[in-house]
Amino acid sequence: MKITQLGEAPDYRFSLANERTFLAWIRTALGFLAAGVGLDQLAPDLATPLVREILSLFLCLFAGGLAVYSYIRWLRNEKAMRLKQDLPYTGSLKLISLVMLAVVVIAMVMVVYA
Repeated sequence: MKITQLGEAPDYRFSLANERTFLAWIRTALGFLAAGVGLDQLAPDLATPLVREILSLFLCLFAGGLAVYSYIRWLRNEKAMRLKQDLPYTGSLKLISLVMLAVVVIAMVMVVYA
């Protein structure tokens, strides 16, 4: 069943807010992707090639997973709004923060030992 046929259409302001949130998640995914590509292509002397490529690959894969998750999250929120249910809780903000912290720590170690 299409999402537009489910329940009642919510107030357009809520749908637009849900879209803006989705786009913010996509921007975050693009930031992780840019960091992965930039680390691999623009910092050849930052660490050993293996460490740099593993971190770059992790960042790119995380970006792809985050992009997929952002769509799933948008869909769940839209469905909840149409059915007049509570919005689903997301624990992924903690995960994103921890990944970002790990990337920062690894980057700092790479810079110090470069």
